Amino acid sequence: MTVPASSPDSAPVAVLGAGPAGLTAAYRLVQRRVPVVVFEAGEEVGGLARTVVRDGYRFDLGGHRFFTKSGEVEALWEELLGPELLVRPRLSRIYWRGRFIEYPLRPADVFAKVGPLELARSLASYARARLGRRGEAETYEEWVSARFGRRLFELFFKTYTEKVWGVGTGELRAEWAAQRIADLSLGSALRAALPGGGEPPKSLIGQFRYPRLGPGQMWEEMARRIEERGGEIRLGAAVECLEHEGGRLIAVRAGGERVEVGAAISSIPLRTAVGAAEPAPPREVTVAAAGLRYRDFLTVALPIDGEPPFPDNWVYVHDPRARVGRIQNFRAWSPWMTPDPRRSCLGLEYFCFEGDELWRAGDEELVELGRREVAALGLVDPERVAGGHVVRVPKAYPVYDAEYAGRVERIREWLDGISNLQQVGRNGLHRYNNSDHSMLTAMRAVENLCDGAGHDVWAVNAESVYLERDEVAEQPYRVAPETPAMARPLAELE
Repeated sequence: MTVPASSPDSAPVAVLGAGPAGLTAAYRLVQRRVPVVVFEAGEEVGGLARTVVRDGYRFDLGGHRFFTKSGEVEALWEELLGPELLVRPRLSRIYWRGRFIEYPLRPADVFAKVGPLELARSLASYARARLGRRGEAETYEEWVSARFGRRLFELFFKTYTEKVWGVGTGELRAEWAAQRIADLSLGSALRAALPGGGEPPKSLIGQFRYPRLGPGQMWEEMARRIEERGGEIRLGAAVECLEHEGGRLIAVRAGGERVEVGAAISSIPLRTAVGAAEPAPPREVTVAAAGLRYRDFLTVALPIDGEPPFPDNWVYVHDPRARVGRIQNFRAWSPWMTPDPRRSCLGLEYFCFEGDELWRAGDEELVELGRREVAALGLVDPERVAGGHVVRVPKAYPVYDAEYAGRVERIREWLDGISNLQQVGRNGLHRYNNSDHSMLTAMRAVENLCDGAGHDVWAVNAESVYLERDEVAEQPYRVAPETPAMARPLAELE
């Protein structure tokens, strides 16, 4: 089905969800003068990539680097924010056995921190894995162990991965590992630490772009332009019903209102979309949707008196004694994320399932947990912690468990029968896409709708490897101050 540039009387295209994918779809549609109504359950745009503001502190929910290999996406970022995109240095490390280890691994650093005995064990394990016969890996654990050795898997992958996903590495699918860590050869890094061991692995990107006021600045600007061009964005309008008839979506009920639509582009979770369909799909489809799993997380933001305790953008915590999985240093992302240059702010990420003990804990209890853990890790004197804020993020990560692929395929077969409905984005496709890939799925969906392009949106980012290699071209974007003392309060800049 194609939708031409329409008159004001035409039924609008419904866009479900106002995250990066949904807003990109709406923006591309209004650029073509197609009537659009965006339905967003929350009270802010940006979805999982929004910026939360509390007492002047800006929180990035998970850390969103702006890096892409897509020229289309890059051009859109530049169109929207231009010089408001900063160029930031990338620095991240692993906290392991009370030590900070550079990530990606650097041979000299690994040798100094791991020690010769552990290094020898890891190399022996790596050699056994590389010389052994390998069948097709089905699980994350099998995939990583076959490529890096069992010892490296246990040291650098197992604890953190299980902390993030809440399931054993023997349950996660190999597709997850292939998509996110292929060619990042820890074994090569360790081998290179020995004389004659060869060249170190290629580095990941050494810098990335980032909106001055956090990622939400991008989505807020996009929303402003959508409305400026006549599009409508309804906040607090959770999708309640997707009415379909004769293989077509005919109306959306959201926020207590019913809107007849000409087509829809959906970035809401597959489980939600199937559950809202009326009439309901066949039982095997509803069962498949109900079985899709999501990992949730919460951020405990701790303002800290004085300078940040480390220069990294974020630190991975591989210590099983701590519940925190990753710690963001917001001022390293942008000096303008903190309102007071005399303070810094850390974001402690706790991975959980919605409704579990951690999720249900009170905000004060969670702030105190964060205070205790940064002290126990030796990062911050608890007396320097000046309060705290908690943000809960449901359905942050689609889980790649043993059954997900079959379930998604069953749902997709049913959705293909609704000719004017397309799925986009991370939750819309149940795929752990980065923001740029989510935006690209939306662009392709709009081309399908308006031009009859015939793109397979489900195939975007289906390749097994997506790495952030250091191939960033020069751009006329602002370079943020490297020294925290150079940061000035937001009030002086706006």
